[in-house]
Amino acid sequence: MSDNIIELSGVAKRFVKGKDTISIFDHLDFTVPRGDFVALMGPSGSGKTTLLNLLGAIDRPTAGEIRIQGQRIDSLSEGELARWRGTHIGFIFQFYNLMPMLTAAQNVELPLLLTRLDSRARRRNVETALKIVELADRANHTPREMSGGQQQRTAIARAIVSDPPLLLCDEPTGDLDRDTANEILSVLQLLNRDLGKTIVMVTHDPEAAKFASRVLHLDKGRFAERTTAP
Repeated sequence: MSDNIIELSGVAKRFVKGKDTISIFDHLDFTVPRGDFVALMGPSGSGKTTLLNLLGAIDRPTAGEIRIQGQRIDSLSEGELARWRGTHIGFIFQFYNLMPMLTAAQNVELPLLLTRLDSRARRRNVETALKIVELADRANHTPREMSGGQQQRTAIARAIVSDPPLLLCDEPTGDLDRDTANEILSVLQLLNRDLGKTIVMVTHDPEAAKFASRVLHLDKGRFAERTTAP
């Protein structure tokens, strides 16, 4: 098996808008080693979120190949993608996307309802995920009873509850103050360093990018790299 968890080869992505064709990527090659923590930066419209959507199989490339853990995902059917996504990818967004009427534990459990785990196994996984993000004492609280940082921790617990190897984060601290943002980024570092999660994080924030081991600047469909950690 390759040492790279992500391998993009010759990926193109184009959108048709009226009579115009907008090209985001023409021939993008991109690899991420297992256990890496990559921050994606670049101007608005540079394709950062588009790339994240391609990696998470939310969108498909116009051309080229995308492999995650050696599996070519661009050729899977929608049903196959849904099953694959549930066990391989954890998504973390700027806005937490929690169900307001559910408790933290119930929100975290949602991805497991699509699995064959019984209720006892689901409960055990939820408890473990909440402990990892230091939120076990908030298991029975609803989102409106939690701070923004606690809601994002809940969202992180939901992302890791099925133990996916890859976490995709789209501006995960964009709605938080600096101190709370740093706490969330420290959680991501823990997941990367202690639990071996590979993380690809889109951010506009240079301070957030410092928590990653690599920073890739995306502009006009091309990358420039800067290492931030020893």
